[in-house]
Amino acid sequence: MKVIKFGGSSLASATQLTKVLNIVKSDSARRFVVVSAPGKRDANDTKVTDALIAYYTAYKNGEDIRPHQKWIIARYQSICDELGVTGTVMSDIAADITALADLTIEGNQFLYDTFLAAGENNNAKLIAAYFSENGIKARYIHPKEAGIIVSAEPSNARLLPSSYEKINYLNTLDETLVIPGFFGVTETGEICTFSRGGSDITGSIIAAGVHADLYENFTDVDGIYAAHPGIINKPSSIAELTYREMRELAYAGFSVLHDEALLPAYRASVPLVIKNTNNPDHPGTKIVAKRSVTGHPVVGIAADGDFTSLNISKYLMNREVGFGRKVLQILENLGIRFEHMPTGIDDMSIIMRNRYLTDELEQAISHQLTETLQPDVLHFEKDLSILMIVGEDMNEHIGVTAHAANALAKAGINIEMLSQGSSEVSIMFIVKSDQEKAAIKAIYQAFFES
Repeated sequence: MKVIKFGGSSLASATQLTKVLNIVKSDSARRFVVVSAPGKRDANDTKVTDALIAYYTAYKNGEDIRPHQKWIIARYQSICDELGVTGTVMSDIAADITALADLTIEGNQFLYDTFLAAGENNNAKLIAAYFSENGIKARYIHPKEAGIIVSAEPSNARLLPSSYEKINYLNTLDETLVIPGFFGVTETGEICTFSRGGSDITGSIIAAGVHADLYENFTDVDGIYAAHPGIINKPSSIAELTYREMRELAYAGFSVLHDEALLPAYRASVPLVIKNTNNPDHPGTKIVAKRSVTGHPVVGIAADGDFTSLNISKYLMNREVGFGRKVLQILENLGIRFEHMPTGIDDMSIIMRNRYLTDELEQAISHQLTETLQPDVLHFEKDLSILMIVGEDMNEHIGVTAHAANALAKAGINIEMLSQGSSEVSIMFIVKSDQEKAAIKAIYQAFFES
């Protein structure tokens, strides 16, 4: 039994949906189909989700909403027409899109989520109708009916643990179930979306809830590569990864799969495979609890930019009880999360993402830390990138860190900071952002080409 999820690029047009139909038809085990909203048909096109955001903005600001309604409805209509879908589904979609403009604005914390969720929800209706008219006994299932009950946290919903028991009942239904991704329903019946990559999260939740044998996540690539193909020419493909390795790579910039989507499938021990809608016969990349292929110390290299380091130095820092706690307490009080915290005996660095900082927050941090801890040195260092070398087999090999550092040195790249956790799944190097691509090339060459 398989849960299968299709992303926006796989559902952008009638041509793509024909591929999706054939993929589902080719394997009777694919009983649960999770879908995203229609993506871009070409580089100049607009995603349905982006169109819904524009519709929401116009509605909330009291602007003319008719052009937005017309465009979104026409987008679904064009897919229906190209596929030859008949019946009442298009009138249902048009009514649903139009009805969004009847929602209460004042005090409605779920308004934005409800607008955005309409993309996935209506696409699921269309696809279920398309399947039904083309030889698949299909049924559209709303997340409420599917048992996806979530916390009341707009744009950051979390599944309530009690939901899994209800999701499991889907096993008793004998149709191919088409479920919209990206959102769930609160206990009071409000639409609430997951964070970015939400349809991946829905697929993982369904896979865990029905105890699937496999969760297939279809995208527009053949799987996961050892490094970004936009930086490395024809990088090695990865046949198999562990969940921990994928989590590290996803965190550090691998955008194929959202890192939060791994958790439900990981906890339920459901294997996950990344496959290509445009090349479904390719085996893709499988993500498992334990790899069957071992030996190579590094499976992937990833990097992400836009980081800032808060550097603090104070003589005899290590003798001050509670010094680190006080630093983190100030950040917590200001609502700032940190990513990493490399330390020495008299110095500490707090790595943060730029998006959580403003000039005002930096000034507040500096003022409160100076007043509370009286450091000798306190300054922010900007334009940093994190480079991750990932592989669970690194702990079986001596000299991996030295090999990587030597490759960076030969390329003339200075290591600003270095960190490795006790699990030895990854090694983190922090470099200047303008050297990020050169660093990836140097380390890839050292581990995959030499």
